[in-house]
Amino acid sequence: MSLSCLAPAQPPASTLQLTTHDTANRIGSVVLTCEPNGGTHPKRDKACAVLAGANGDFSKINARHQACTLIYAPVDVTAVGTWRGKPVSFHATYPNRCAADRDSDDVFAF
Repeated sequence: MSLSCLAPAQPPASTLQLTTHDTANRIGSVVLTCEPNGGTHPKRDKACAVLAGANGDFSKINARHQACTLIYAPVDVTAVGTWRGKPVSFHATYPNRCAADRDSDDVFAF
């Protein structure tokens, strides 16, 4: 008689399309995959760790401590995709690139 063991269920991979758009009409776009980490995001390991700490909820990302200038040059950011099988749709406008990078703890730093 043979017994087979089932492997523990792995959470579904997370795949997000991240975009930034600033007042100089510069548009950035990357793909971020987590668990396993990959995609075109230049800081994929850190971005995945930040999102894992917030359980994929962009509104719960802890901003890092960093001073930014008060120059107003808005940056719109979006994230669309899935986090561990759940749909994600996030949009925010930050006052400038520094604030976007700081407040997202580099998730939108690309």
